[in-house]
Formats: sequence, C-alpha cells, structure tokens
Amino acid sequence: KQWYQRRVRGITQEIPVTGVVLVTTPQAVALADCIKGAEMFGKVSLPILGLIENMSFFSCPFCSVKHHLYGSTPLSELVAGTAADVPVLAQLPMEPSVVRDCDKGSPSVIDNPHIGLVFDSVAERLLLHLDLESET
Repeated sequence: KQWYQRRVRGITQEIPVTGVVLVTTPQAVALADCIKGAEMFGKVSLPILGLIENMSFFSCPFCSVKHHLYGSTPLSELVAGTAADVPVLAQLPMEPSVVRDCDKGSPSVIDNPHIGLVFDSVAERLLLHLDLESET
C-alpha cells in the first residue's frame, strides 16, 4: 500500500493533472477500491471530478427492460458520506458489443454510436465542470 501511495504521489507531481475521474462497477468490492482510491487522491490534494458507473445495467435487446445485475441502489447512495461522494457522470450499460470490440482492438464508439453519445456526454460534463472551476 505504501509503495502505491508513493507512486500516486510521484505521478501527480511529475504530470500536470487537473483532476481524477473514478470508474467503478456497482459491486461491493469494486466500490471499496473506488473509495480507497478517492481517499488516496485526497491525500495528494487531487480533486475528484466525478464517478462513472461501468456495467450499471443490461438492457434486454428484445423487451428493452433495464436489468440491474448488481442491484438497483443508485451509485450516489452507495458512496454517500465517503471520499467518493462526488457527482455520477454516467452509468454505462453492460454492452456485449463493447466486449467484442475490445477483444478485436476496435474502438466501440465507431460501431456503436449510442456508446459514443454516452462518452460525449461525460466529456461535456467534465468540460463544463472544469470551466466552472477555472472561473472561481
């Protein structure tokens, strides 16, 4: 753990970093790691800009119902009162085509425009947040 903390501190001193976006799944173990990461970035005074919930749900291609495979408690409630209590920027679906694209080495946003729209939305929210930060 100490080696990791030294490495994070070293990286944040060597590379200009504006902030951190944490990515997690809604599983207890992943959330615990996310919260530990948020605490560590707090120790080096690196702001956390937001959270992205990966594999948040699966949309049935036949009936369009969203299935929350890891539970339906909102991520914002799961991290409330912790170091990771920051805005949720996006909830990414569990998308089989993304797995296939990654295995092929192909960017998912090319073959799946709806995934591209999600990432565009995250980028716009981050840019807005950074723009507001620079004004204060």
